[in-house]
Amino acid sequence: MNRTIRGMPARRLLRRVLPVAAAVLVGAGFAAGPTATAAVAAPAAAAAVAPSTTGGELGPNVYIFTPSMPQASIQSTLDSIASQQVSNQFGSQRYAILFEPGTYGSKTDPLIFQVGYYTTVAGLGLSPNDVTINGEINVSNQCFGANNCVALDNFWRSLSNVTINVTTGTGCQQSTEFWAVSQAAPLRRVHVNGNLFLFDYCSNPGYSSGGFIGDSEFTGGSVINGSQQQWVTRNSNLDGWSNSVWNQVFCGSPGAPAQSFGVTPGTQFTTLGTCPVTEEEPFLYTGSDGSDSVFVPAVQHNSSGPTWTNGTEAGTSIPLSKFFVASPGTSGAAMTAAMARGLNLILTPGVYDLNQPIVVPHPDTVVLGLGMATLVPQHGNAAMMVVSNSGVKVSGLIIDAGPVNSPVLLSVGTPGPGNASNPDLIQDVFFRIGGAATTPVSATVSLLDNASNSIIDNLWAWRADHGNDVGWTVNRGDTGLVVTGNDVTAIGPAVEHYQKNEVIWSGQGGTDIFFQNELPYDPPTQADWMASPTQDGYPAFLVTGNVRSFQGYGMGSYVVFIQTTATLFDKEIFQSPNTPGVQFHDLLGVWIAGSGGDNSIINGVGGPVTSTNPGKVTPVNLISYP
Repeated sequence: MNRTIRGMPARRLLRRVLPVAAAVLVGAGFAAGPTATAAVAAPAAAAAVAPSTTGGELGPNVYIFTPSMPQASIQSTLDSIASQQVSNQFGSQRYAILFEPGTYGSKTDPLIFQVGYYTTVAGLGLSPNDVTINGEINVSNQCFGANNCVALDNFWRSLSNVTINVTTGTGCQQSTEFWAVSQAAPLRRVHVNGNLFLFDYCSNPGYSSGGFIGDSEFTGGSVINGSQQQWVTRNSNLDGWSNSVWNQVFCGSPGAPAQSFGVTPGTQFTTLGTCPVTEEEPFLYTGSDGSDSVFVPAVQHNSSGPTWTNGTEAGTSIPLSKFFVASPGTSGAAMTAAMARGLNLILTPGVYDLNQPIVVPHPDTVVLGLGMATLVPQHGNAAMMVVSNSGVKVSGLIIDAGPVNSPVLLSVGTPGPGNASNPDLIQDVFFRIGGAATTPVSATVSLLDNASNSIIDNLWAWRADHGNDVGWTVNRGDTGLVVTGNDVTAIGPAVEHYQKNEVIWSGQGGTDIFFQNELPYDPPTQADWMASPTQDGYPAFLVTGNVRSFQGYGMGSYVVFIQTTATLFDKEIFQSPNTPGVQFHDLLGVWIAGSGGDNSIINGVGGPVTSTNPGKVTPVNLISYP
């Protein structure tokens, strides 16, 4: 998506040192078979942030702060990281910033800093209330010229497990937290006491384009959506929500706007009182005795509100000694061997070039990425393969396509029964086909989910529309997400620019809550983009003909044909069997740019959504189907 409308050293963390097995599991060698385009600034050649001098098991790019450290030193480190990362869209640097329990900043001397690309910020408490920041943790617009300051490319960062008492000085942003982001920039498990703006109004035009909030609480102010074109919020207590643009979706979030999709112009709210099935992301924390562990929250059914606000949270703790801690030089074979011996896996910040897949062989294995750890297969292999359909948790990763086509980048589960009480979990996993690469790359499918009862929670699969080596024959990818498992729940998937169907869903009993899509920008001709000799384009979201039960809520797709001179048509945005058990609620299409568009919304019904009807950036809604 690309549109307009230090420091302190890391503390040593104990882990078991294991021998690396020479062999890996059988099968690990899987390899065969409103808008004009915003200018994109080249990454700044900023001076590198000084690494930790004492190391530590989590590596030199993990910074752990304590309340006893001088605030000036903390501020200096954070500012140094931000100065490098705020404009570093396709760089290789990665950082995790962790705060031990306590209070940072004050009303008279607030701690205020920016979060740039590939930077994750988290508290190390068991509750968000254990780490308090008096100040602001901000993401602001990037400016590419006069009156071209936007948040449309503010991707790949996160904030979690902290309380922010919004405290500022004077000026435009007084008493306001900015989280002006687009995809792959989640807010999880935060308590914001004050106003939270999801766009940056201090520079123009301030457009922003989508995001995710989960398991959070907002008090003492309001959440101001502003220019956010789409957003999904789940299991959060809201103290207000200002407005909608195209597609705002809520589930299990007290205080959310009432259901009102397309009833009154400008109300595009899809609101579910509860979330059908959720599980929060595992996270690092420091116990009262100073030991370090990873907390794994329990699965919830028909839930509402945050998990942590009413006492002890359900879940289990895993001591850090039960994790293998990998660094970018660690091979896929070594990580596979460690998990085969019963360990879990932490991937520390960096870019991992993989000559073979990381195989997750056992149930109940936690795979946790820090600092947007990035996996890149090198020989047509998958980046990761999850074998079990029970209890595997994969979170906090970017997975890039490599120089040799990978049939699949991440596969989860095997066909067959799943575990509803202990599902596989895929959270904050983000895929890229191109953009960051220095050579042409490709992958046929980004995520293949075979695991019945699994949960997909905040996914962005992106065939790059800007960056390095971008073009119809250069960065190739057919489909972002394929779901074959039964009773799979997806909350917050965004899948963009793939060359065939963006999503293929063939499992029974599935639920999708929110969907955001842009069709490919760049088919050279209509003939290059045909689902069949008689069907123009590809449905963005295909529910295959075998499916007899499916529920979809708050799902949209956008036409942005700006990298082609062709007039392109798509027969329909969504395609599904016409059967009573397959139901869609609150569908929309938006034409943004280019000649042509969508001839219908679903199965020939609704629309059209084209350059001649109804006009620029106006949603065309279909409240229900069938």
